Amino acid sequence: MANYLAQFQTIKSACPYLIVAVEDASDIWPTVKSSFEQRLPFKKACLNNKTRNPVFLENLPAEFVLTTDARLRSRFPQEQYLFWFREPYATLVLATCEDLDEFKNILKPRLKVFAQNDEREWFIVFVSRAHPSNDQDTKMAKKVYARFEADFSSKKRERCCKFDMYGPEPNFWEELEFSIIESIKNTLDRRIQFYEDEIRKLSEQRFMPIWNFCNFFILKESLAFMFEMAQLHEDALREYDELELCYMETVNNSGMHREFGGLDRGDDQAALLNPGNKSLTQIVLDETFREFEFRQYLFGCQSKLLFKLNRSFEVASRGYSFIISFSKSLESNESMLPFCMREVWVITACLTLISATGTRYNGEDEAPEIEKEFYRVQGDLYSLCRTKLLRLAYLIGYGMEIERSPVNSASLSMLPWPRPAVWPSVPDEASSEVVVKEQMLRQESPRAKHFGLQRKPLPLEPTVLVCAANQRKTSFSVGNASELFDGELVSDDGLASDESATKSPADKAQAIMMSRTYSSPGNFDCSIGRPMRLAEIFVASEHALKKTISNPDLQKCLLSIESFEKKYMELTKGAADNYHHSWWKRYGVVLDGEIAAVCFKRGNFDQAAKSYEKVCALYAGEGWEDLLAEVLPNLAECQKALNDQHGYLSSCVRLLSLDEGLFSAKERQTFQSEVVSLAHSETTHHVPLDVSSLITFSGNPGSPMALCDGDPGTLSVTVWSGFPDDITLDSISVTLMATYNADEGGKLRNSNATVLKPGRNPITFPLPPQKPGSYVLGVLTGHVGNLTFRSHSFSKGGPADSDDFMSYEKPTRPILKVFKPRSLADLSAAISSALLINETQWIGIIAQPIKYSLKGAALHIETGSGLMIEESHSIEMESYRNSAQGSADTANSGDAAKDFSPHANKRFEKLCLVNGKIDFPEWASDVSSILWIPVCAIDDKLSGGSSSGGPDQQSILGRMRTIALKLEFGISKNQIYERTIALHFSDPFHVSTRIVDQCNDDTLLLQVILHSQLNATLSVCDACLDLQSGFIHAGQGNGRPISGYFPLVISPTSKAGLLFHLCLKKRSAEDEDKVPPENILNIRYGISGDRTIGAHPPVATKSNEIKDTGRDLTFSSALVLQQPILNPCLAVGFLPLPFDCLRVGKLVTIKWRVERLKAIEEKRVPQNNDEMLYEINANSDKWMLAGRKRGHTSLAMKQGSRVVISILCMPLVAGYIHPPHLGLPDFDEANISCSPIGCHMVCVLPPAPSSSFCISA
Repeated sequence: MANYLAQFQTIKSACPYLIVAVEDASDIWPTVKSSFEQRLPFKKACLNNKTRNPVFLENLPAEFVLTTDARLRSRFPQEQYLFWFREPYATLVLATCEDLDEFKNILKPRLKVFAQNDEREWFIVFVSRAHPSNDQDTKMAKKVYARFEADFSSKKRERCCKFDMYGPEPNFWEELEFSIIESIKNTLDRRIQFYEDEIRKLSEQRFMPIWNFCNFFILKESLAFMFEMAQLHEDALREYDELELCYMETVNNSGMHREFGGLDRGDDQAALLNPGNKSLTQIVLDETFREFEFRQYLFGCQSKLLFKLNRSFEVASRGYSFIISFSKSLESNESMLPFCMREVWVITACLTLISATGTRYNGEDEAPEIEKEFYRVQGDLYSLCRTKLLRLAYLIGYGMEIERSPVNSASLSMLPWPRPAVWPSVPDEASSEVVVKEQMLRQESPRAKHFGLQRKPLPLEPTVLVCAANQRKTSFSVGNASELFDGELVSDDGLASDESATKSPADKAQAIMMSRTYSSPGNFDCSIGRPMRLAEIFVASEHALKKTISNPDLQKCLLSIESFEKKYMELTKGAADNYHHSWWKRYGVVLDGEIAAVCFKRGNFDQAAKSYEKVCALYAGEGWEDLLAEVLPNLAECQKALNDQHGYLSSCVRLLSLDEGLFSAKERQTFQSEVVSLAHSETTHHVPLDVSSLITFSGNPGSPMALCDGDPGTLSVTVWSGFPDDITLDSISVTLMATYNADEGGKLRNSNATVLKPGRNPITFPLPPQKPGSYVLGVLTGHVGNLTFRSHSFSKGGPADSDDFMSYEKPTRPILKVFKPRSLADLSAAISSALLINETQWIGIIAQPIKYSLKGAALHIETGSGLMIEESHSIEMESYRNSAQGSADTANSGDAAKDFSPHANKRFEKLCLVNGKIDFPEWASDVSSILWIPVCAIDDKLSGGSSSGGPDQQSILGRMRTIALKLEFGISKNQIYERTIALHFSDPFHVSTRIVDQCNDDTLLLQVILHSQLNATLSVCDACLDLQSGFIHAGQGNGRPISGYFPLVISPTSKAGLLFHLCLKKRSAEDEDKVPPENILNIRYGISGDRTIGAHPPVATKSNEIKDTGRDLTFSSALVLQQPILNPCLAVGFLPLPFDCLRVGKLVTIKWRVERLKAIEEKRVPQNNDEMLYEINANSDKWMLAGRKRGHTSLAMKQGSRVVISILCMPLVAGYIHPPHLGLPDFDEANISCSPIGCHMVCVLPPAPSSSFCISA
């Protein structure tokens, strides 16, 4: 079967589409060919895949081929069996005839023979050539077609359709395509089953001696190619994947040695995307294929299918994995391959994949995650290609031009040297090149770093190249090994000693060359026994690579250093750009540093600085200080060359901020000297600089500094300096920020020159007055010459468990707390009991300092409404001592805790009120004191009695007065304490009444109870009750109580009673005008009390008058007495409502009946007309009234007269609610009787359910 490989590959290239055979039974195909081929490719086809699941295709390419075509001629059975995938998948039979006789005698026998072949999927198309205008021909054509259908079609399947040449039916093409696709589907299913059976048979023989992979390959790829022709690319890809797995298993499990391949000219150029690079007959072995070409062929077939599926990302991802895997195979067979074949093949493979996938990739159709992953794979391909190119460049002597960066060292030091069977030797004609190369090695020296830094160069080689190359010589002379390393020892693994390893390649080459004599430089006899020198290795590798590399572009980039750098920059930029678009943005930044190194070497400092800044930002953010120490000096050198003073100073500060172990003390001093010299340079103009990483600061350990609002002070701040030596600051400032508002705060400045020593430095700042609140340190700023620096960082001055430890993981500790004024002094009332209203009383104000001096304090007093200060009397001030405790915390603990008793050190002084202000004396600055101020509360309203036991709340609040106090104190009177004190004033008594007894002779015994409202002793000297109309005093009638025990002494907050005898009787008309409108109780009393307790006798009008403690005071109170209803004049009755008439939303009429019982005798009621005023009140939330709610109605003056008052209303809520109420404003309640008594609540039902949308059953 392997003999058919050439024919198999030819058939594949010649038959790219599915074949639909055309059996032209009537020689009519040339006429209809164009019409049929216009329908290709078929639209919206449905085929079954390998698992018999339907797959819908938008396009199905096919080709119409006549059965007489040479491609479909009969073959040998075995040949047809092998290439069954190219056989027709459907047969289209074209037939036409004029009459039934021709059909019966000529056409039908031929078609019967064709239809008996069960292996074919056939379909008959009857072509009608009858013109539509010829009815006879048209009818005959219909009859003939009917015979076609009757003889060849069945109920299970239609096999005929009619094509009219002069105008086919509209659904003809749909029927034709459906029939052809159905035939292709059936044929494809049978052939898939056939190939699966054959492949299964061969798979079962895999471990038998007769197994032949070529046979298995032809069957497997035939099936895959058939899927590809049918546009079932997923199934075809799966077949190639299985074929690759089977091949790798065959290669790995076979014990015999096989030819690997890759020895032909041009094999160094990867053909992993070109499956037709070599024919299968060129790579076939006895029963299998060469691995080098065949694995690339399989991947090329897979990538072709993936590109058809628009899966460029998968091509790139699979390609990268394939390159890594195939590179290991190349490594294992490296001894049989040309020199550096592996590196060259990887470079060309990566470039091929990058170009192919980049041009075909369409990111608009992919998800964001897939897009980022695609760019990541592209970056990996660029990076791998870049690494291999660096290895080739190092082998030909470009090692001094490669930047010894961490990324280059990490990739190249882990990449092994090439391991050819024999290391190439120097050609005879290249002796002059060796001399030139040695001179270059001797002249070149490592570039000195900025600041004079001495660093051990990072290695770019896994082992010493000289040792690795000479180990591959045919006969290595052990005795000459000392010449390789200038007499140094060589370890067992071929590595030089540590001291030798630290030398650069140029130093090694120079040491080697100096140990030799150059009397005849042209004589380079690389005979057996003498090891190769480094220059010889470079020249030999270069000539060997020229033989290996067939790609002209790759050859060109290795011809010169400039060409190499150009290609190196192209690959590095490609990798960086792709990484920037992927998830691995940090990889892109790292590669930006490699681009910066090349730009820096070329003198392009601007571009180099931009790239170095990105790299430094990444290393600093990740905390990679070792890597930052390698790159940051280069950035500083670029900035200095660009005259970027700010950037250069920032880089110097960042170098000083790195770990001290990364640089020596001398190098750190160099950094500092650069900063200081540039700061004092005349060319520097106020350069701002952030030194947060170098100079840190914090507050002192312990509690924050405490100040009062407005007080100045001195704030101490600890500053840590990271400079290696002392540095002098021209000025230094620090800002304070309030914790409650970032905009609040201030700036503290120390204008004196300050010397910062390495480590901890305490610095003091004058602190002006600050607003109340907590403050934290904000920003530290200062000047060094023309340099303005600032620091935002806080120090970590102590261990993690101490209060002085500062970190960004916890809130910043406050350094200053400024307290509010209320915490410095307190003003409170000396007494809390009531004072006597309308009389001059002493009020006591306690002024208490709280750990703060009240020296020079002034108290501003402002009285509220209804309160006035008796300015004619002086204000008294005396010292005050709290008997409960001496601290200020209990100054407001109440009267029980206060002590006004005299003591030995008690001070007393009289003060004057000037413009509402009182100045405190000197002795009151540190002790508590009390101010006695004479005030008078004015209230012209007559006090009223009640029938309850005590005064109502409204009466108590009406007698409250306020006094506003404002205390100014402090050094500059900046401390202010304000408070408004409420003062309680009251009448001496609260009067309440009670009917003790109602006698049969219309007399009453009225008890008047006097409630004392003052914390003082009251003495009632006399009392008199003036009665209103309707009441008179019984007996003598002088208004005095019948209990005349005077004087009546009433203790504080106690009660006393007076008893009056009254009579219900009308007065004469002459006396009616003399009676008061209200009952007035007049009391003459005296008071005895102390101002330190509460109410007391009134203060004398002037200070020099003597207090008159025996002067009687007068108190009057109005009493309310209601005449009982004994003889009513009117009767009002609520008429009953109908049953179930109250519903929400339903109108109802409510009625009241008013009946006159007798004539009204009161004088104030008009008697000259019969008009009566009425008023109806109702809750508007529950009732809606319709009609007159207030008006007059006629009621005759005759006894027994009646009238009915009605109103239309509607309830708004359901439930038990109060009905509307009828009122008679012109009549007192004493003249109205309710008979019968009206209902208190009525029941309102919910609204009736609506039946508008109900349908009867």
